[in-house]
Amino acid sequence: MIPEFTLYLQLLIVLGADYLLGDPRLLPHPVRFIGWLCIVYERLARNSLGLLSMKSRGVVAFGMVLLTTLAALALFLFLLFQLGEEIAIFGAMLICYFCIAAGDLIAHSKKVYEHLRVNDLAGARQAVGLMVGRDTASLDSEGVARACVESVSENMVDGITAPLFWAFIGALVSPLFQFNPLLGAACTALGYKAINTMDSMYGYKNEQYLEFGWCAAKVDDLVNLAPARLSGVCLIGAAYLFGFDGKGALRVYRNERRRSTSPNSGHSEAAAAGALNIQLGGPSSYFGETTLKEYIGEGLHTVCPDDIKRVNKLIVCGSLLFFIICCILHLFWVIGVR
Repeated sequence: MIPEFTLYLQLLIVLGADYLLGDPRLLPHPVRFIGWLCIVYERLARNSLGLLSMKSRGVVAFGMVLLTTLAALALFLFLLFQLGEEIAIFGAMLICYFCIAAGDLIAHSKKVYEHLRVNDLAGARQAVGLMVGRDTASLDSEGVARACVESVSENMVDGITAPLFWAFIGALVSPLFQFNPLLGAACTALGYKAINTMDSMYGYKNEQYLEFGWCAAKVDDLVNLAPARLSGVCLIGAAYLFGFDGKGALRVYRNERRRSTSPNSGHSEAAAAGALNIQLGGPSSYFGETTLKEYIGEGLHTVCPDDIKRVNKLIVCGSLLFFIICCILHLFWVIGVR
């Protein structure tokens, strides 16, 4: 088989396995390892680098987490290579599988939907609380559904399309280092996941992390720039192709994608809001303090539990479109280089 098509098939298998299986809880997960590294290096940086500013300590912690993650991956793949190239390739596929979170994202949102479907508001609040950072104890049914839809549309980038994007980037540059493309894909996908995990753990805008987490937050914004924008475009395409409001998705995306406080999350949120004819954003409570986010979307109908099912379908279709576009761009690049 042509090497490029082998890569596409391998990544498609990874996507399918993640969608069907999610992340098995019994297997050691690299993201948990990265989280542990974040805790260890934060403690070391804060306690052992007293001569540096807090922002500089955060930069050191960021670099150490990223370097240790990639070094551990290199050792893992090297050891697998001693057992055979096929085993190392399978290991790289496993790493890519762990970097994508489509199955878990959809599974969590389905739990929220099931609680709302039987009017179990307390259960729905608890379930959506596992997906979002806001306070959920006072949310009504509409608020829970809106929070869930926002989380799914935003986390499409962090959990699905951005790891895929960087996997393709790794596959592109791997020939420069005489790597198998899938090995390069695993390295850049896990590198992205390390950055994203550090943003989740260090990127809070509070007194403790405003300076220390500056580097992690800025780099996470940077590595999500291209995937977020391509994701928004793919959601518009999916809306046209799969029975959603394509014109609404395009209109809201064009006019309102910059309303989010994040430089990236508004792209997928705006396209999803327009495709579903709903309105996202508005007042949200974080640690007891209310924050008023700008509204995104025209709100042609009230957000309801069924919108959770609809947004799941939308992001699955949009992610598949994203994958196809990445394959096409990768193939054109390879042909052009040759």
